[in-house]
Amino acid sequence: MKKIFKIVLGVTAVAAASAGIFLLSCRVNKGSANVAFAETPAKTRTSSVELPQDSLAVTQALQGTFRSISSQVLPAVVEVDVTTKTKVQNYNPFKDIPFFNNIPGFGDDEDREYESSALGSGVIVRRNGKTFYVLTNNHVVEKSSTIKIKLNDEREFEGKLVGADERIDIALVSFESDDQSITVAQLGNSDEVQQGDIVLALGSPLGYFASVTQGIVSATGRSGGGIGSISDFIQTDAAINQGNSGGPLVNIYGEVIGINTWIASQSGGSQGLGFSIPINNIKTAIDQFINKGKISYGWLGVSLLEVTQEYKDALEVGKQSGALAAEIFIGSPAMKGGMQAGDYIIALNGKDVKDVNQLVRDVGSIPAGETATITVKRGTSTLDLKIRMDEREDSVVSDSGKLWPGFVATPLTDDTRKKIKVPAKIKGVLVADVQEKSPAAALRLQKGDIVTAVNDRKVTTVAEFYEALNLSDKTEIWFDVYSDGHTISTGHYKVEE
Repeated sequence: MKKIFKIVLGVTAVAAASAGIFLLSCRVNKGSANVAFAETPAKTRTSSVELPQDSLAVTQALQGTFRSISSQVLPAVVEVDVTTKTKVQNYNPFKDIPFFNNIPGFGDDEDREYESSALGSGVIVRRNGKTFYVLTNNHVVEKSSTIKIKLNDEREFEGKLVGADERIDIALVSFESDDQSITVAQLGNSDEVQQGDIVLALGSPLGYFASVTQGIVSATGRSGGGIGSISDFIQTDAAINQGNSGGPLVNIYGEVIGINTWIASQSGGSQGLGFSIPINNIKTAIDQFINKGKISYGWLGVSLLEVTQEYKDALEVGKQSGALAAEIFIGSPAMKGGMQAGDYIIALNGKDVKDVNQLVRDVGSIPAGETATITVKRGTSTLDLKIRMDEREDSVVSDSGKLWPGFVATPLTDDTRKKIKVPAKIKGVLVADVQEKSPAAALRLQKGDIVTAVNDRKVTTVAEFYEALNLSDKTEIWFDVYSDGHTISTGHYKVEE
């Protein structure tokens, strides 16, 4: 008897910052820059500083490098000017009073359309005949009614949106020109980027066209910002401000290694915390935008959970890095391939899984129809599962009605017992995050309940819970649940075939 379950490989965008820290995209409204004047020194210095010739030569060489990079890459960097139209309902309290209907302006209750303009940055990444393609951020061009591309030599072209993707926060815009000499940027390999690398950020911060700032790579593999949901960002202290969005982060070889996207700031300006999308996360998307107008993500069908060491101990997987398949969708590729809720994913196609974000990105890059080998730990066993990927569809991913079991099982720790006042004699797993319309919701499970048995089999740890939940030999599932001093049995959930 074939049992099918369906899992969504989804991840919630993380927007984590300390209290008082604002996470800002780098698109800027026109005319928003404030002006400040530098103080003039009391008197002009006339003395010069003597430097050792070898030290001066090194400094001059470095300066020459920056000049060369700027002069050769800036012609590929553009300003992206967008206009957005917004309709606003115009409520008129006088419209139902006949006397005012004949007075111009008083009887009018039509919607009003307002225009707003903003700008960001972009970089030319490809030419196909007379068509040039500009890479920028989705949040720069989203909802735009018109797009203008301004080149480094100040020529302007009408832009056309080729494709955009909110999950990774990128977009591709095209423009037409007979000038075959227009510079196309060289893309680098962001996998080689290391902490301490020297980088330049190029773009139009606060509307200041064709600006260059310099710094180092402060860190890699960062998450957060609420900008895109599946990117691991390159962090840099090169000054990035609003308006830099979509502009390139460039290495000392003049290669684009990232697309500047957001800043963390208390003031709204650069505080040395800028973040860029690694270019390797984007390369395949360029082809997909040109060929299909969108990015097609691979879909495994699991809801993933990043777990603490305490949870790993309860799951009996030791200190192994990975991602927990906490829930699985009925009919998903994962369930068809033999994966179960509670499997701990440790490798994808032989590549170790470091965390949830990495796994989401790697699965998303696998084309639909391709078979992947996913290695999981299930209890004391390690299994290699062959799973054929589907294409991710939002309508399927958002259908929590088939998410099994429909809640996250978490360890019942001593601290948790104290908080929810559960007696020490009660053993089981804590119910968290019950999904609306899911099997768990249909069985009337609620957050804070304690599952003490599955199909009359006692469970005391999450490892025992997931083992008992194994659906391979069951046609019905029910739970014993402790809640508010009472233990009851739920109704029976019939497993679909």
